[in-house]
Amino acid sequence: MDAVLERADNCSELKVIPQEAAKSPTRAEAEAAVRTLIRWAGDDPTREGLLDTPKRVAKAYEEFFSGYTKDPAEILARTFDEVAGYDDMVVLRGIKVESHCEHHMVPVQGTAHVAYMPNGSVVGISKLARTVEAFANRLQTQETMTAQIADAIETHLKPKGVAVVVDATHQCMTCRGVKHDGVYTITRQFRGVFKEADQERRFWDLIRG
Repeated sequence: MDAVLERADNCSELKVIPQEAAKSPTRAEAEAAVRTLIRWAGDDPTREGLLDTPKRVAKAYEEFFSGYTKDPAEILARTFDEVAGYDDMVVLRGIKVESHCEHHMVPVQGTAHVAYMPNGSVVGISKLARTVEAFANRLQTQETMTAQIADAIETHLKPKGVAVVVDATHQCMTCRGVKHDGVYTITRQFRGVFKEADQERRFWDLIRG
């Protein structure tokens, strides 16, 4: 079977995937698939209100899943050494997370809190938010996304420690299945110095304000 190499989720390894899985369908094929789903749902894709829906869905998917075109290595590539001796943690609190569950392809929405302990250099704070977006804008499980964010920061910044916490609601739980509202899923990854009790406590104190 023909295969291609693709960079793995942790940004540091390559994995082999089938050639046919690597080929992206054309825009026309994507729109045809939407029309098929409309018919399967029981409606008529040729009626006036649905005529442009396949185009709109394809365009929305380009935005929802734009993370597949973003490389965390490039996002985190530029760092700065002139920090006037700053050697304490850098924390971003309340980064918006908008993702989609890979099991049902429905929205996952919440916030991410990210911190790292610099090891001589720092990265622009917007790059941390962009790193979160790069992994959020894909089909995901929250657990995987949390680990991927931590892996990327750890791999490319090589800090003394990384902390990532994601707090989100899943529409696969609120609008289908058990239909429980107000349930939040919290996932976390602590690496390096953030595994030390005092540093973890300082991180939580900053996150809670």
